[in-house]
Amino acid sequence: MTTEQANVALIRSTLDSFNAGDFETCAARLSPDFVMNLAGLPPMPGPDVWRQGAEIIKRGFPDLHMRIDDVVAAGDEVAVRLTIRGTHLGEYLGLPATGRVIEYVSHEFYRITDGLIAAEWVCSDTATMQGQLTGGQA
Repeated sequence: MTTEQANVALIRSTLDSFNAGDFETCAARLSPDFVMNLAGLPPMPGPDVWRQGAEIIKRGFPDLHMRIDDVVAAGDEVAVRLTIRGTHLGEYLGLPATGRVIEYVSHEFYRITDGLIAAEWVCSDTATMQGQLTGGQA
């Protein structure tokens, strides 16, 4: 197995674990110096920050599922295009549950170091998600 294939397998299996709600497995695949980069926000270091974010979104959307639509790997980097879908059944960022189904695209980039995820850059279509939550866009 090439480095690129191993890195893709790591990302695929980590996303499978996320979909299953297995945040322990996900966190174990993050390096201790992991940095999360969300579009428009300053870098956020540490696996604990990642876990907090994962728990927040899963509380709001318990059935949240990430489907990989495309994946590309080069060296120590993996890029994925995801379709994210879920039902808003719990409070999310101050918005009470609406029961609405959301579906949006996210482009995510990962750097792998020593078999662990060292960094991620997430650029999600949050405008579409917000519109779907507030009834502005279906």
